[in-house]
Amino acid sequence: MKKTTNDYSKIELGEFSGLGKNIFQPSPDFKLDGKIFVKDDLGLTSSEISFNLMQPGDAIPFLHKHKENEEIYLAIKGEGQMLLNDEYVDMKEGSIIRVATDTERAIRNNSSEPFTFLVFQAKENSLEGSTISDRYGIEKKPNWK
Repeated sequence: MKKTTNDYSKIELGEFSGLGKNIFQPSPDFKLDGKIFVKDDLGLTSSEISFNLMQPGDAIPFLHKHKENEEIYLAIKGEGQMLLNDEYVDMKEGSIIRVATDTERAIRNNSSEPFTFLVFQAKENSLEGSTISDRYGIEKKPNWK
């Protein structure tokens, strides 16, 4: 289900356990099962988000860097491991890792259970205001039904 208005966008991905049905194939010789990007579906203008499900033994078979976007990896369920500039960094449910643009990176599921994680991309050093400094109150109160 997808809903888009002038005020918000909403999509339903379903349960994380069902992410395996998504296939990301940017070229004929490279395919990832269990990955979906939501930037276009949500109409995001400041970031990219991907939802990922890696089965045991699955791994990104190459290292990569980013030109402008830092990445934030958030482990939702299971365990995995990142390779960051020749350092192995373990992840488990609740782990959050920020990766700078010029850092070599790859990720794998080195456990015996599925590994679910989110990846957020945003332009490095672009955030000027956040949380309390970016919000302002209005007189209107919520009318919860």
